[in-house]
This record gives sequence, structure tokens and C-alpha cells, in this order.
Amino acid sequence: MRRLVPRSLTGQIALLVAVALFVAQAINFALLLRERRAYRFSQVTAPAITRVVDAAERLRDGRFRDPPGDGRERARGRLRLRPANPIEPGLEPRLDVEEGIRQAMREANLPVGRIVTGLRPISATDPRFARMNALRAERMKRMGAELSVAVEIPGKGWLTMTTGWPRTERSLIWQLIAQTLILYAVVLIPVLWIGHRVARPLRKLAAAARDFNPADPGEPVEERGPGDVRAVIAAYNTLSRRVTAMLDEKDQMLGAIGHDLRTPLAALRVRIESVEDDEDRERMADTIDEMNRTLEDILSLARLGRPSEPPTETDLSALIDAVVDDFRDLGHPVEYRDGQRLIVHLRPALMRRAVRNLIENAVKYGGGGEVLLSSDKHAVRIEVADRGPGIPPDQLAAVFDPFTRLDPSRNRTTGGVGLGLTLARAIVREAGGDIALANREDGGLSATITLPRR
Repeated sequence: MRRLVPRSLTGQIALLVAVALFVAQAINFALLLRERRAYRFSQVTAPAITRVVDAAERLRDGRFRDPPGDGRERARGRLRLRPANPIEPGLEPRLDVEEGIRQAMREANLPVGRIVTGLRPISATDPRFARMNALRAERMKRMGAELSVAVEIPGKGWLTMTTGWPRTERSLIWQLIAQTLILYAVVLIPVLWIGHRVARPLRKLAAAARDFNPADPGEPVEERGPGDVRAVIAAYNTLSRRVTAMLDEKDQMLGAIGHDLRTPLAALRVRIESVEDDEDRERMADTIDEMNRTLEDILSLARLGRPSEPPTETDLSALIDAVVDDFRDLGHPVEYRDGQRLIVHLRPALMRRAVRNLIENAVKYGGGGEVLLSSDKHAVRIEVADRGPGIPPDQLAAVFDPFTRLDPSRNRTTGGVGLGLTLARAIVREAGGDIALANREDGGLSATITLPRR
């Protein structure tokens, strides 16, 4: 049922108006039909019942006189006495008329047998119209049908009569269908037009909110439409300005924090040169380097939503090859199965950082890594695999959380504070892709970056 309901504002307004018009027309039809039936009862049914009862009373008292003429006189509504039922079978009966006559005969204490009624349509070419005056013929044509009534009077015969019968239901239905179509055309077209005008600024607002980029907030959304819609757009514009200002302030604060922390770390790096014990000096230097890397990871993660580097067309194969060469220069066993040349639109420095983090994890926890670049018509994949202990299946999603480290397979002697995967996934998602981790069947872990082809 929900699939049949339109989701757009314009469609829902149009549906609501259409349903309301349909209900109103249905109520109107019921009232008009009731009025027409009441009119028909008062103008046709009641007089016919009265004439039949009156004729039965006269027949009982011996005062009934069968009018002269033959069957062609039936259109004049005269009552006749017939020895048998003259109404041919197959005609549509009027049970309300039959019940009304029976009730009236019972109230008048008159004996009655069978009561038969039948509706017969009137053709505009009926030859009887030629013998009628013009007004009566036109009235009969407008009615559209004639009602024949035959009432059995026990021991006397059948009282019969024929009278005009208005076919109000059929004409009323077609009349209301035409009115409904006209109302739909007159009402729904302006409603659709107004709804479209109201929804247009809302669609622009939704597109602006969906495409909001803190690095490039763009122009404010034009304030158009009704007052309530303009108020919502104005509130969004104010909110976007506030968010941009807060992010600018955050970037300035992070820059100041980074500068203030790097200065004492650099001073410490100089001071440890005076330490005479080589082992203590190397341990202090490693600690300072770790603090610098942690600081760099935190600042990079915090600034990811507003990178200063613009996206460019980048040869992904060359980028991976350069990262792998850096690890090889340091003596780490990293293999790269060079794939085809793939040009992808992304931020190369950030993507290099993400790939480096994955390879660094493979080197730390698996003793080395294997990198594979592949693609199809929909996506590009960078797979970094190792031969380490892997990750428990229930922890594959948790390792992406900031500052998460797993023990014993990820012990503190390997360094790091648990931001490598977090930063890598944030970079890849900012590029429109994602990272997936999976344990390999023959041992080790596989980290796959999937990027869309554009």
C-alpha cells in the first residue's frame, strides 16, 4: 500500500485533494440520488399506487369502467382490466413499487394476489410519440423508460397500467462523472502547479544540505517560496555559516596546538643528545618520534573534513608503487604486483597516507605485505595482505574505532596508538569508497580499499 502513495510533497498534496474531491462527490451523489428517489416517489410512485388502489376500490364496488381503446393507449397511463397478466417476462422489476402497492392494498382492506412490475426503455423513435402532443412526447423521452404495473384482483382479473419512469440513476452517474473530471481539471492542475512551486525551494534546500561540504560551503540557498519555507531556508543558511565558522576556528586551534606541541618536542629531541647512555638516548628518541607521529595522526584525522589539497586526476598504480618503494628502502619485505595504469580522481597525498597506514600495519603485525591493484567497470580495489595472526572475526569492525588496539596479536611493543585504520578509513570514505577487513583462509589479514570509478 505504501508503494502506491507518492513520496513527493506535490504528489501527496495532489493525492489528498483528489481523495477529498472524490469523497465530496460521493456524498453529493448520495444526497442527489436520495433527492431524486424522493422526487420520483412523490411524482410517480405514490400517484401510481393511489390510482391502483382507487381502481381496485371502484372495481370492488362495481363502479370500474374499462376505458375504450386498445393496447396503444397504455402510454396515456389509463388503468385497464385484463383477464391475464400482460407484462412480458424478462423486464426489470421494481420491488419498491410492488411492496408499496401491496402495503396500500392491505391498508385499504382490499384483496390482492400477485403484483408484477416491469421497466421497459423508451426509444426516441417509438411510433406512439407521433400520436401524442409535443410536450407529452418530449417529457416521455426525457424520462427514458416506462413502468408497467399489473395487479391481480382475485376473481376479477388484472388491473394494469403504464406510466413514465424517470431513469435518474444512469443520467445522474454520468453527470457526476463529468462534474468530477471537470473538478479534477480545475482544482488539481492549480494544486499541482502550486505544490511544484512550493516544493522547488525545498528540493534545492535538500540538495544543498546533502552536498554540504565544509571545505567549500558555496553560496547560500536562495530564500524563495511561502513564508514557512523561506524561514527554513534562512535557518539552514545561518546554520551552515555557523558550522563553517566553528570549523575555521577549530582549524586555527589545531594549528596552534600542533605548533605549541611540536616546539617542545623539537627541544626535547635536541636535549636528549646530551644523554650519555646510548640505550636511554635511543629509547627517548623513539618516544619523541612516536609522540610526533601520534600528534600528526590526530591532527590529520581532525582536519580531514577540510583538506587543503584539491582532488586531481591521479595515477593510482604510480602512487602505490611510490609508497611500496619507501618501505623497500627501509628494508621491509613488501611486494607489489603492478596492475594496469588507473587514473582516479582523488586527493593523492591523503590516499598515499591511507595506503601507507595499511602497509605499515602489514609490516608491523605480519612481517611484510603484498599489495594488489585490480579494477572492473564499477570500482577500483587496492588489496594489502599479510601473513600475520589475523584478527578475531568479532573484532573486525571494532579495530576501526579510534585508539583501539587488540591484544595479544596487536601488542604495545609494535608502537602506535590505534589511529592508523581510523585515519585510513576516514580518508577512503571521504573519497567516496570504503575499507573492508577479512581474515585470509591460509592465514593473515586482507585489507581492501574500494574506490568508485568516475
